[in-house]
Amino acid sequence: MSLAIGLIGATGIAERTMIRPSQEYHDVSVRAVAASDPDRAEDYARRHSIPHVHADYEDLIADPAIDLVYISLHTAGHARWAERAARAGKHVVVEKPLCLTRPELSAIAAAQRHGGGHVLEALPTLGHPWHRTVREWLRAGTFGELDGVRSRFDFAVQPGPGYRWRPDLGGGCFYDSAGYWLQALQDTVGITDVRGTGHSDFDGFGNVDRRFSAALVLPTGQRALLECSFGTTRTTEHVFVFREGTVRIRGVLLPVAGAVSLNITVVARDGSRTVTRTPAVSYYTQQFARIRALLRQEGTHWGAELGASEPRIALMDRIHESARRSMSGSVEEERE
Repeated sequence: MSLAIGLIGATGIAERTMIRPSQEYHDVSVRAVAASDPDRAEDYARRHSIPHVHADYEDLIADPAIDLVYISLHTAGHARWAERAARAGKHVVVEKPLCLTRPELSAIAAAQRHGGGHVLEALPTLGHPWHRTVREWLRAGTFGELDGVRSRFDFAVQPGPGYRWRPDLGGGCFYDSAGYWLQALQDTVGITDVRGTGHSDFDGFGNVDRRFSAALVLPTGQRALLECSFGTTRTTEHVFVFREGTVRIRGVLLPVAGAVSLNITVVARDGSRTVTRTPAVSYYTQQFARIRALLRQEGTHWGAELGASEPRIALMDRIHESARRSMSGSVEEERE
């Protein structure tokens, strides 16, 4: 089975997520690209040897030779074009977050049922080996009961004209971070039957959230906290606090740059410190291999399909709503 890919968005992330990994396979090709600026699409196609440029996104979706549509627009544009492509019967891969709201999620799910293809959220951290290690420690009670989880995602992003500083385009640090945070929790402690709240002053450039705090209450009562921001430094880490020790995984986005190991550092209650190194993983290479295997019916890509994305998007939407409501002065619990 050959796989022809069409790109909606002439972007750098499309190069890392689709173009470079696809070059490892003789049966995969990037057939076409479309962008809001046709001249930019033409230039992008020349630089990446993409044979076809479509005048607009509708034309690309209508191309019968394209099997998979990859969408890397600003986040507010994901839902509309994911729905269109899915309804047309294409397989669809959408950069995280898949969409922003629960109604958008429902529309995409209906389109997928109509079209019959796969709709996948591109979240490259899915299934990293550290998830399995921490999950096994949780199940075994290796370090006693879990007291809570703290996560931090700070991105070095300066104010500017890009979509990250445009609320109407789905900008803000929470939408950039929530998928990473919620998926890590989903794959370790679980996010079924959790409640969430959020807070931000929405005082960044363009009135986006340049800082955001979120909290989940797990079914067993522990709290999972997120702090995220746009600023001048970069921090990406998760910390699991147990009765008998603390487990820290720093630099969880480092494998976007290539195959690297991550350290899982455990500091026991008595002060002793141990480090477990994970196998080296290249996020984009691994993600593409899993997508290809799924579409060839040779494997799975758990966490990327709608069934797994749905609870993450629903929680993200509710937490963002909560933060908006908290601006009025009352922090409310998540609306059921």
